[in-house]
Amino acid sequence: MFSFRMDVIRLQQRLIQLTNSLFQEGFLDEQFTQLQQLQDDSNPDFVTEVVVLFFEDSEKLLHNLTNALDKEVIDYKKIDAHVHQFKGSSSSVGAHRVKNLCIALRTFCNDNNRAGCIQCLQQLKDEYYLFKDKLQDLFHLEQQILSAGGTLPMME
Repeated sequence: MFSFRMDVIRLQQRLIQLTNSLFQEGFLDEQFTQLQQLQDDSNPDFVTEVVVLFFEDSEKLLHNLTNALDKEVIDYKKIDAHVHQFKGSSSSVGAHRVKNLCIALRTFCNDNNRAGCIQCLQQLKDEYYLFKDKLQDLFHLEQQILSAGGTLPMME
């Protein structure tokens, strides 16, 4: 029993460290904390479900942005609309660094700067996939804790 309890405590400590590092490194902002506060016993998977929807929408938006920038004649208004949507969804899940790159990409769109858009889109893709990996690690750690019979630690 003691060993089992120590394993859960170690997992909980890892979760706290990972979450803190995601905030310290700017991957997450206070919006993610607000999202967590909406989760309760009646909907214990709320945050995961919202973030998974964000991932699904983001994949489509990145695909649409890539296609729009591959065209010979670029419709910057269309690109801006996709980026605006991506910025909003990033903001709603607390994906701080992704949101900031969306803001930068919108600036390049407003300037009709194709090279800037292409470069910034690549940075956005890299940042998004890094964010996605880190959140999946976080959710996996939460599942390990719950599967081991533990509870998720309260974050401040």
